[in-house]
Formats: sequence, structure tokens, C-alpha cells
Amino acid sequence: MAVDALDNYNDYHHAVDKLEYKRKTNIIGRENISPKLVFVILAIMTVIAAIMGLYLVYVTGLPLLWMGMFCFAVGIFYSSGPRPLSSLPLGEFFSGITMGFVISLICVYLNSYQIFSWHWENLAKVFLISLPNILWISNLMLANNICDYDEDERNNRHTIVHFIGVKNALFVFSLKNVLAFAAIILSFYLKLAPWTSLLALLAIPFVYKQDRMLMKEQVKSKTFKCAVKILAFGSFIQVLTYSIGLLFL
Repeated sequence: MAVDALDNYNDYHHAVDKLEYKRKTNIIGRENISPKLVFVILAIMTVIAAIMGLYLVYVTGLPLLWMGMFCFAVGIFYSSGPRPLSSLPLGEFFSGITMGFVISLICVYLNSYQIFSWHWENLAKVFLISLPNILWISNLMLANNICDYDEDERNNRHTIVHFIGVKNALFVFSLKNVLAFAAIILSFYLKLAPWTSLLALLAIPFVYKQDRMLMKEQVKSKTFKCAVKILAFGSFIQVLTYSIGLLFL
């Protein structure tokens, strides 16, 4: 929540298109919220998160500190500084890796820190299991940048869409949806996931429908939610089918 608040706070202050973006698009200006109040709230949430994180570091060990520091750094510099990550062709990569992989790795570590081994093989296993979420989270950022392309250009935010164009960005969006399901199949094939995880493939028609809607029209208020639905439903059904296999088989 603090990262979301920080994103809106920084985007509000960095906006070049003051009339359109600051007053009509950004929630701070649109809802007439005090920027000072937003800053105080995000600062409080950040401090609370840091205290909780440091307690977990005390309980589980220093590896959590390094992973947490990486996540905090990405969260801060995602929209802060003279060249925020969100304004560069790196936003999709860092958002996907941080929220899709590193947070999953943190969860694995917290539940097995007494025996967890930092071998490349273990990291690769966590990465493959996390890959669908990595791709869908990065697609969320990509869909946002596709829909905001014209606005980003006016505000000097050169995202990956600026470099590869909307048409190619849409192709990448669809490709990553395909790769997400391929990763689910590969995880089962390599015996990293129970056979019930393949039931997540039942989500393909839903994901395809949302994908086609975004391909047809790239309007923030109408079709950005397609990427949100894909992430929400895709990650939910992946967790559900995986859990069924672990608990009942």
C-alpha cells in the first residue's frame, strides 16, 4: 500500500501535463487529497512495514534482510528520483521479479529458514513455480504503459512501449500469457507441482477472452482491468489447484 501511495505521490509531483494528469488522472488531484497527508500516511505505513520486517529478520536470519532491502529499494525507486524505474523500459522487469519472484522466495524462506539451502537449483525451482505470477505481474505494468502511452509521452516517461511501439507491446503481452501456462505445464513435468496444478489450464479461455479485449481496445478506463483480472484469476487458480494437490493427494 505504501508503494502504491508513493507512486501516486511522485507521479503527481513529477507530472509535466499538469492540467490533464494532475487534475483529472492522478487520484491526489482528482479527489483533492492533500499531498502532505498522503506523504504522512505512506511514511507511517513504511515504518510499520520496516519494523515488522526487522522482527522477522531477528527471528529468521540475515538473508531476509537482504531480500527485504531489495524489495524496499525497488519500491522506493520505482517512482522516485530523477529517473524512476517506472519511467524507464525496466518497470516490467523489476515489478515482475520483485513481486513475482523475490516475494515468493521470501515466503519459501520464512517457512523453511531452518533447512533452506541457497543452491541455484532451489532458486531455479522457486523461480519456475513463480514464473506465471512474474509474467502476469509484469503484464499488469505493460498493460498500464500501453494504455498510458500518449500520456506518458507528454510527461516524458519513456517506458518500454516508447521503444518497441504499441503493436509489439501487445504481442509481448499475449506471449507472456502463453508462457505463463507453459510454465505451469513445465512445473508439473519436472515434478515441482502436483498434477492438480494442471487444472489451472482451465483458466485459459478466461485469459484468452481478457487478452482479446485488450488487443481490441487500449483504453485505461475500459480495458486495463483485463490485465488485473488475468493476474487475479490466474494467480488464484494456480494457488488453489496447487494447494489441493498438497493437502488432499
